[in-house]
Amino acid sequence: MSGAATLPLAQAWRWIRRTWDRAAIYLPVILMGVLALGTYWLASNTPSFLGASDAARPPTHEPDYFMRGFAVKTFEPGGRLKSEVLGTEARHYPDTDTLEIDNPRMRSWDEKGSLTIATGRRAISNADGSEVQLIDDAVVTREPPAGSEAPRMEIRGEFLHVFVNTEQVRSHKPVELLRGNDRFTANTLDYDHLDRVGELHGRVRGTLVPDPRRR
Repeated sequence: MSGAATLPLAQAWRWIRRTWDRAAIYLPVILMGVLALGTYWLASNTPSFLGASDAARPPTHEPDYFMRGFAVKTFEPGGRLKSEVLGTEARHYPDTDTLEIDNPRMRSWDEKGSLTIATGRRAISNADGSEVQLIDDAVVTREPPAGSEAPRMEIRGEFLHVFVNTEQVRSHKPVELLRGNDRFTANTLDYDHLDRVGELHGRVRGTLVPDPRRR
C-alpha cells in the first residue's frame, strides 16, 4: 500500500512543478498588465489641474521669450551677408508672432552693395523681418554703393514703416526727407526706392540746392 501511494504523490508533485515553471514564464507579462491597469485607473481618477477652458484659451499678448544685447544676421544662399539686426532687448509675442525691439539698429545690403540703415527708439518686426515699424526718432538712411554718384538718402520721422524686400518706406505721420543737399517735409510719405518714386502728401515744403557739378 505504501509503494502504491507514493507513486501518485510523486506524479502530483511533478505536475505542480511543471505548472509553476510554465506560470513563471508569463509572470512578468502578468505583472506588467496589472501595473498598466493600475496606472490607467490612477490617471482616470486623478483630478486635472488644467481645465478644458484653459487648454483652449488663445495665447495672450504676453512675451514668451526675451533676448538681451543680441545681434541676428541673415545671409544669402551664396553666403553674402544680407541683413543684420541689433538691439538692447527684444520680446517675442506669440499671439501676433511679432518681435518688439528696444533701441534697434538694422542694416541691410542689396545686390549692388547699397547699404540701408534703420534706427529708432523702438521697433516692431514681423516673423521673417520683411516688415519693420520704427517708432520714435525713426531714421532710415540709404548709402550709395562705392563709386556711385547717387546722392545719399535719409528719411526721418516719429513713425516709419519699412518694407525690406520691396525697399519701400511709408508713414502716416510727418516726415523729413533729405536727398543729398535737398530737403523736403510733408505730413505723410510713400516712398518706393525700386521705382525711384516718392509721394509726399499734406503740407509739402521743399528746398532744392543746385548741384555745383552741373553748372
